[in-house]
Amino acid sequence: MPQVLIGFLLGALIALLSFRVGALSRSGALAAAISGGLVFGLGGLPWAALLLTFFISSSALSRIFPRRKLALREKFSKGSRRDWGQVLANGGLGAVLVLLQAFLPGATWPWVAFAGAMAAVNADTWATELGVLSPTPPRLVTSLKSVERGASGGISLLGSLAALLGAALVAVVASLFSKGPYFTSFLGALVLAGLAGSFFDSLLGATIQAIYWCPACQKETERFPNHLCGTGTVHLRGWRWLDNDWVNFLASLAGALVAVGIWGL
Repeated sequence: MPQVLIGFLLGALIALLSFRVGALSRSGALAAAISGGLVFGLGGLPWAALLLTFFISSSALSRIFPRRKLALREKFSKGSRRDWGQVLANGGLGAVLVLLQAFLPGATWPWVAFAGAMAAVNADTWATELGVLSPTPPRLVTSLKSVERGASGGISLLGSLAALLGAALVAVVASLFSKGPYFTSFLGALVLAGLAGSFFDSLLGATIQAIYWCPACQKETERFPNHLCGTGTVHLRGWRWLDNDWVNFLASLAGALVAVGIWGL
C-alpha cells in the first residue's frame, strides 16, 4: 500500500510539473496522474523508469527547433502540449498491463509487453519529432512516392534512424532490469518491437487513418473539424474514427505483441 500511495503522489507531482512547463494540458495532466500513478505504484522502479524515459525524451524532442516545426503545425491534429487522448494513446496500454501484472505477479509477459509498447511509442515519437527536420522530402511508406513533410504515412532516412535510436533507448533501460543471461536477446527483441510499432503507425497513416482536406489552404491535414486557418475541413480518406490518437495506441499494441511474440520464441 505505501508503494501505491507513493506512486500516485509521484504521478501527480510529475503531471503537475509537466502542466506547469506546458508539456501537458489540464486534461492531459489528469490522465497522466492516473495512468502514471498506476504504473509507478504497481510496477515499481522498472516500469517507472521506462515510462519516464519515454515521457522525458519525447517531451524534450518536441521542443527542439520550434521555428522549423511551426510551419508543420497545420498537418498534425494536435500540438506539442499533450491532452488526455494523447496521454492515453501512449500510456493507456501500460496502465492496463501493470494492472494485469498486479493480478498475475508470477507472469513475465506483461512486463515484456509493456517494454515493447514503450519502445514503439518512443520510436514513433522520435521519428515524428526528428523526421520532420529531414533535408530531403519523406516518401509514403506504401508506394515510396514523395510527399510533403509531416504527411501521415511519410518516412525518411532521418526519421527511420530516429525511430531506431528511440527504440534502442527504451530497450537499453528495460534490459538493465532483465535477469540472467538474457540482456542481449531482450535488447534485440525490444528494438525490433519498437521499429515494428513505428512502421505500423506509418502504415496506418498511409492507408486507413482519417485524413481531411482544407478547401482554403488546399492542403491535407489531420485536423478536424477546423484547420488552423479556421476553415472547416472535409473528410478526404480513411476511417473517420481512426484519428492519430487511435493510431498511436494501435502502434503501442503492435509493439507489445511483437515483443511478446519474439520473446516467446
